[in-house]
Amino acid sequence: MARVEALILAGGRAERLGAAAEGRPKALVEVGGGALAVHQVRLLARGGVDRVIVSCSAGHEGAFEEALAGLGPEIVAVGEPEPLGRGGGIRFAARGRAEEGDLVVLNGDELLALDVRALLARHREAGAAATIVVARPRSPFGVVELDEDDRVTAFREAGLLSQWVSCGVYVLGEEALAELPERGDHERTTFPVLAERRRLHAYRHDGLWLTVNTPKDLRAADEQLRAHPGWLDGGENAGV
Repeated sequence: MARVEALILAGGRAERLGAAAEGRPKALVEVGGGALAVHQVRLLARGGVDRVIVSCSAGHEGAFEEALAGLGPEIVAVGEPEPLGRGGGIRFAARGRAEEGDLVVLNGDELLALDVRALLARHREAGAAATIVVARPRSPFGVVELDEDDRVTAFREAGLLSQWVSCGVYVLGEEALAELPERGDHERTTFPVLAERRRLHAYRHDGLWLTVNTPKDLRAADEQLRAHPGWLDGGENAGV
């Protein structure tokens, strides 16, 4: 039976997190009782992934392997000798795969209650070269309703935007992996090429999606995870 492999892009240096990172790579920053990457590996394990490759900066391999040990999947950390960009980082670290086949890829700073099995099933059913998880983010602004005479009639809380954006989670097949750049960002190189060929599909995620880039993001993620400990596994405490 083929193994299900995933790759976490964990080369981020957490510069925007400042002192909150305490000198750790971003994916090892603590949030909600565990490192970001710990939450991600647990999510992947629940989705049937049994081997996780961590693409990190050279010298941090041991820290990741120690932090992620004992969570279920085999952990293989691949150190990137120099910054290669996200696409280049995936291409370089994917050499560490045990076998060919579809690869689930996550940016190391994303948190979302994703059904990994359903994502893989949709990808394979579509016969796509790559499938990207997309979501509609919430507008940062509340809405002011006006009448035709410009009188304010009501205020509404911010709603979801109409556009779909990439969540930084993908399934990449062999065709997509072969198109990854040696250096650079796959969302600016590989994905436009696949889209032009009509080989790129999307998987719509309607739940909460959090990206941790700033101390404010970190506080929001920590509050969410502590208030709703079942959020990432879809349990009864999975509030949004």
